[in-house]
Amino acid sequence: MSASLMSLEIWVIALGIVLMLADFLFCIPPERKKFLISLAIAALGIMFLTLLGNDAQTGMAFNGAFIEDPMAIFFKRFFVLAAILVLFLAMEFSDQLSGITEYYSLIIFALAGMLFAASSNDFVMLFVSIELITVTFYILVSFQRSKLLSLEAGVKYLIIGALSSAFMVFGIALIWGITGTMNFTGLEQVAPQFVDNKIFLAGILFLFAGLGFKIAAVPFQIWAPDVYQGAPTPTTAFLAIGSKAAGFVLILRVLFTAVPAVTARWTDFLIVISALTILYGNLCALPQRNLKRLLGYSSISHAGYLLLGIAAISATGQSALMYYLAGYLFTVVGAFTVIALVMQHLDSEDISGLAGLNRRSPLLAATMTFSMVSLAGVPPMAGFFGKFLLLKAVIQQGFATSNHGYYCLTFIALAGVVISFYYYFGVIRAIYWSKEARDLSPIPMSGGAKFLVLVCMGGMLWIGIFPNTVLNLANTAANALR
Repeated sequence: MSASLMSLEIWVIALGIVLMLADFLFCIPPERKKFLISLAIAALGIMFLTLLGNDAQTGMAFNGAFIEDPMAIFFKRFFVLAAILVLFLAMEFSDQLSGITEYYSLIIFALAGMLFAASSNDFVMLFVSIELITVTFYILVSFQRSKLLSLEAGVKYLIIGALSSAFMVFGIALIWGITGTMNFTGLEQVAPQFVDNKIFLAGILFLFAGLGFKIAAVPFQIWAPDVYQGAPTPTTAFLAIGSKAAGFVLILRVLFTAVPAVTARWTDFLIVISALTILYGNLCALPQRNLKRLLGYSSISHAGYLLLGIAAISATGQSALMYYLAGYLFTVVGAFTVIALVMQHLDSEDISGLAGLNRRSPLLAATMTFSMVSLAGVPPMAGFFGKFLLLKAVIQQGFATSNHGYYCLTFIALAGVVISFYYYFGVIRAIYWSKEARDLSPIPMSGGAKFLVLVCMGGMLWIGIFPNTVLNLANTAANALR
């Protein structure tokens, strides 16, 4: 039974090992390595299709440390799809990387950590999964060893990542020392006895701080802009979607499965964290000219919007969070694909590099426009309906509890949306109306790149215009936390 529940994780790890050993043992020439990764993408595609048809298999393994439920299945579909899109992006970026097969393998190993995170029901599984993700990203962030910014980003991510791991370990130790259990189901039963125990609460706070680093929430966000700017573009994309989503699935498991009694008392704390994260990300993004750095601060603000779903402390908020992540996946990959294709021949990643893009490549211009509009939360894109659902959940909770903090949070979230229009539409202005364009030569695109941007644009539109399919899956996943 244990092996059956973990079959996806086993196959993903095996794929990563086979991919790495195939290049090592057979010395595959550079022109054939893209074919090798095409086979890996095909294998992940088969796994994704298998996941789409797998709603029935649920259960626990390893004494309850590993759980397979609708929420785990929802996030595993998300992570596998994210890995497929990022591998397509990495193929377009491969000319700028040495040791490309190892790079692909590390992406797949990071995926394995995310899959384990989705099924974590124990602090040991939580820590192992988050460390598997983090350690692979230490390497992925600094993979361009010839670039000082990449090395600097890797060192910063290493130091901050080690610090967040220390917070988590210390928090887990305090929780286990007080309660005597590491299992989330067991902890839920005994946690009400310790809701006033300061050591127990300190343990949860330290654990939340460690996870806060992973999602780049204030005050644990300091690493994000530098790491986003310095890392290779496919790494940045996977960090922005995969690592962030892994952090949120673990937060959902801890706060609403393990310690719901404590979470119910932390409403004001969660409201303040969400509000500060939204304000910080949006205000700091205003003066940015580097596209990846701008999206780094944007990622912080979106962590704040996602925290609206946590602060609402309701199934409606949790399902809205998952829906928002689904739209955010296509939006972020679309934006970073354009950055990778347009900026690879430039010395900088300044917004001015997009000048004249509508004449150089109308398809890439449309993709970046779709991404910016969706990130800003303008209909009919996925970002609009996602923000609407999150705000609706917060307002509903405000009416239900008569907590005026929810109304303040709603006002701050709306103010953040208005502020974001300036820098998101600044990117669109550079594409269509900037007079700084010096190079108007067409940008060549491979078939894989065209497929990737079309999928991203289609995903943004489909999730925004026809939200019911994803929303129903998110509702089913959220109900698993009850």
